[in-house]
Amino acid sequence: MAALLESFRQGFDALRAPEAQELGPGRRAALDALLADGLPGPREEAWKYTPLRALERRGFAPADATAPAFDAGVLEGIPAPRLVFANGRFDAAHSDLAGLPAGASVEALSQVLERGEPRDANFLLRRYERRDEVFARANAALAEEGAVVRLDAGVRLPAPLHLVFVGVAQEGDRAWHLRHFIDLREGAALDIVEHQLGAGEHANLSNDVLHLHAGKGAVVRHARVQADSARASRFARTDAVLARDAQYRRFDLELGAALSRHELNVRLEGDGARLTANGVLLGSGRRHVDTRLGIDHVARDTACDLLWRGIADGRSRVVFHGGINIRPGADGTDANLSNKNLLLSADAEIDTQPVLVIDADEVKAAHGATVGQLDANAVFYLRSRGVPLPDAQRLLTVAFCREPLLAMVDDGLRQLLLARLDAALAAALDGEVQA
Repeated sequence: MAALLESFRQGFDALRAPEAQELGPGRRAALDALLADGLPGPREEAWKYTPLRALERRGFAPADATAPAFDAGVLEGIPAPRLVFANGRFDAAHSDLAGLPAGASVEALSQVLERGEPRDANFLLRRYERRDEVFARANAALAEEGAVVRLDAGVRLPAPLHLVFVGVAQEGDRAWHLRHFIDLREGAALDIVEHQLGAGEHANLSNDVLHLHAGKGAVVRHARVQADSARASRFARTDAVLARDAQYRRFDLELGAALSRHELNVRLEGDGARLTANGVLLGSGRRHVDTRLGIDHVARDTACDLLWRGIADGRSRVVFHGGINIRPGADGTDANLSNKNLLLSADAEIDTQPVLVIDADEVKAAHGATVGQLDANAVFYLRSRGVPLPDAQRLLTVAFCREPLLAMVDDGLRQLLLARLDAALAAALDGEVQA
């Protein structure tokens, strides 16, 4: 058995309450399926460009029972309301949920489990049948912490909710599995920001699954910043379901980790549902950045607009899969995908796969992908005006990435994301990022 899977098995045995909420049999079934099928190899289409050979030889100890201490400066500029987790454990000392309105519930999954109400945690019962859902299966077996957010009908949060996940260096490499649930009832509205950060250099593994349900007419604006340690491994999956006339607008900024993979799956199940999902992927040093979109149009008159930019520098590898499926009966669908990529180094690699499957009539759909380099004439023009080469590259690259950020209608949040992107580009292009 691979060392990684053996460490997951040991982690299951170390769970604090594997039978809590009557979830024990479901957890065991997920673990047994994972161990029986093993890790996917390069012949598995979903993992063709992200091999797990190096990772499968590593073992990870379970996270400690309590959140480790870390420098609070990591949280600078992240206001309340916020929910903080360190190495997969709820950190009450750094969390601040002041100002939540009536009808809004934000709590840690561990608090939900302690109440002993099975219905409050029934999202943990979801099963994953495909062999390539290896980390979702691990999450189903091992998750005992996460964020649970519920908004009653018509409730609107007055300020963005910040979910902060901090990876902290400890003795030995640790692994944790977080399961999140966000449920908006009819007409509710939520702005939410995920911060996935590193406090010091570590080589831990985090594995998150987020379920999002947007009820009729609900509005969700969701930003995610992934800026973990350069040696970390991070796997994340978002499964969203949109009801009639729901709107989901999100932006992903992928900056960190040695190996990172995010799967964004969205089902537009209600007539008139709308999705805008944009993002920027930055590979530098020897980082491997993998993003997979699976957009499923089920109902009539739905729309998705997907605008993604990829940048690869050093010896990094950027992988993008953009899948759109328009089901039979989903007439009136309007689907658009654009993925443009920049190679900033001869040793970097970018793999992009736009996929469009149409099984309905009367639809509008377009998709495209490109891989290229910075315009030599534009670089020469800036250098002829006295701009140093790294600054010229950074200016042009930031301009290349700016369009997806326009999806963030909140100007303050957009400026925060631009500042993070600019700092990451400066570090990468100036050679400050270590492989």
